[in-house]
Amino acid sequence: MIAKSDIPNINEKAAEGLKPEGVPYRVLVVDDSMFIAKQLGQIFTSEGFDVAATAADGAQGLEKYKDLHPHIDLVTMDITMPVMDGVSALEKILEFDKNANIIMVSALGKEDVVKKCLLMGAKSYIVKPLDRKKVLERAVSVLKK
Repeated sequence: MIAKSDIPNINEKAAEGLKPEGVPYRVLVVDDSMFIAKQLGQIFTSEGFDVAATAADGAQGLEKYKDLHPHIDLVTMDITMPVMDGVSALEKILEFDKNANIIMVSALGKEDVVKKCLLMGAKSYIVKPLDRKKVLERAVSVLKK
């Protein structure tokens, strides 16, 4: 009888959510939409990332980032949220940690705000509706810089 280990898998690749030493990258998802937060969580965990926490607004995101620092490798930050928007949260997180890896999550039509965020120090952006491949490409490119 042939065991699965006897058959080489030519499609096997390392999970993109793992650091070179094999430990998962830790992600903080900040979005007021439970649907988007869950979708991002599923995309990240499917590639081996550890979604360390989620937050429903910028103020919660800032607090969770401070609580988990320095054990957060990546933050996805929605732009439009109640209490504190993503632009303000981006600014506050970067004041706290100028090396934070933050990817803005934006609806179509917010190009001017995204540009402002990139100039402020966001590392990249993702446009809704979410595309799994693009989310992973952007996350990996930010983390491997």
